[in-house]
Amino acid sequence: MSFHVSSVPPEIAREVRETLKAPDYGHPAHVDIARGYGPCRSCLRTFVTGQEKRTLFTFNPFPTGVPAPGPVFIHTEECIPFNGEGFPPMLRELPLLFEPVNESGLAVERIQPHPDGIEQVIADVFDRMEVAAIVVRNAEVGCFIARIQRAAPSEL
Repeated sequence: MSFHVSSVPPEIAREVRETLKAPDYGHPAHVDIARGYGPCRSCLRTFVTGQEKRTLFTFNPFPTGVPAPGPVFIHTEECIPFNGEGFPPMLRELPLLFEPVNESGLAVERIQPHPDGIEQVIADVFDRMEVAAIVVRNAEVGCFIARIQRAAPSEL
């Protein structure tokens, strides 16, 4: 099963860094030193606690369908957005919650994958045609981390 993992689009991360405002909402973004692992919703790497600066802002991962705005962090300094093959390595050991969602963005179930079984869970979920994407959340606090989508037929 081929899939893509994405989070905050690069143009939104750039806008937040430049304006220090949340897209769509205009709420002020907050910059501080990382007090937790995050992860960054751009590069999908964990933060170096106590060293790296991070920017907190409100983000809606569903531009269409049911809105679900919530807090997310990105590196304050520009970072390279995740664009790798497979599941991001630094996310694998975090407490994750997968929410398969339908076309409207409504969760159809919740799954806590084991780090060694992530690809199998993704394949099993995408075998169900009613699933449009998988939302990856932090299982401890519930915030949005990323979205997993099937690879387009032209990318297979």
